[in-house]
Amino acid sequence: MSAARPQPPSAARPRRMRLLPSIIFMSRWLQVPLYLGLIVGQTVYCVLFVKEVWHLVTHAMSLDETSIMLAVLGLIDVVMISNLLIMVIVGGYETFVSRMGLEGHPDEPEWLDHVNAGVLKVKLAMALISISSIHLLKTFINPDAVSERTVIWQVAIHVAFLLSALVMAWIDRITTHTHPEHYHDLAARHPVPTSAAVREAAVSD
Repeated sequence: MSAARPQPPSAARPRRMRLLPSIIFMSRWLQVPLYLGLIVGQTVYCVLFVKEVWHLVTHAMSLDETSIMLAVLGLIDVVMISNLLIMVIVGGYETFVSRMGLEGHPDEPEWLDHVNAGVLKVKLAMALISISSIHLLKTFINPDAVSERTVIWQVAIHVAFLLSALVMAWIDRITTHTHPEHYHDLAARHPVPTSAAVREAAVSD
């Protein structure tokens, strides 16, 4: 009879935390109401989107091409902000509160496999750039509706978003290359299941 295999460290019983560190660690659950509030905001944006679509459909025959284009860009703006909310809700909860256990789920977001605080900041910056681009496009389509000072400020804010995203991406790249062992350890502790492994687990169940 073969000897019993030693239990791997990952499967060992976790060491009980002291009271103060446990309270500090559990304080992350205070963020849950914040994410629930963002879900309420997402609902409000859905109502706004339906309202804008209804207005566009009912007034389609009386609107010119420019007005229709501005209305469609407004809808795209709402969708981009909604995507930003989803990214913050799902990515923030997964990163800062608790894991959702979506591994192997058919609807798991592709970007959630490698998300961390740095990647999330870069993705949020890219989303803000996309939203700013929509506002700039609306301004350029109908420049007479805003003053020259407003156009200059919108361009300056857009450039600031671009520079901020580049700086954050550069810092994240430097951090990844400076401490690659940290990210390799994270990948080893939380491996992403392959499609073959998922199918094998489904067959075994």
